[in-house]
Amino acid sequence: MKKSIPVLLIAAASALTLTGCATDAGTGSAWGAGIGALAGGLYGGHGSDALIGAAIGTGIGYVVGNESDKKKAQQMSAQSQPGYAHNETGPLGGTRWRLVDWSPKSGKEEFSGKTFDFGRDGWVTTTTTHRDGRTATDRENYRVVGDKLIVNKGDYLVNYRFSLQGDQLTADTSKMRTILRRI
Repeated sequence: MKKSIPVLLIAAASALTLTGCATDAGTGSAWGAGIGALAGGLYGGHGSDALIGAAIGTGIGYVVGNESDKKKAQQMSAQSQPGYAHNETGPLGGTRWRLVDWSPKSGKEEFSGKTFDFGRDGWVTTTTTHRDGRTATDRENYRVVGDKLIVNKGDYLVNYRFSLQGDQLTADTSKMRTILRRI
């Protein structure tokens, strides 16, 4: 048991330092890892038990935190009446961008261009120009929390990790990378 005390203290300290994550899913994962490591180490008494506990706790914490993120997104969508606004627009509020590149591409894209207008009110308006010249617009809620761009509408929520470098915005998920240019 004495050998596992340092492991438990490190796990607890790690969880406490990571509580400032940008999303509830990240925060839940961090807390779950710390609590799982503590429980695994105390129950089994070995470092490997602490690691197993941390892995299980991370998964449970992520699921709980992600559900909290989804609930916030649904609340924001429910409040999406004209005039609704919030102040989590970060550096994107009041900016306009053009899609430059994205990957992976399916090869079946039916549009010739997209622009994104990030309002100061927490709404992003996407204008899609189709190959035949038609245009379509879509509005979604967005929030900027740290280096996360959180976009939602109705029952979906997408967390992008984004970075700004001059007039270029790069947004990544585990499935896609998007590059926008300020216009």
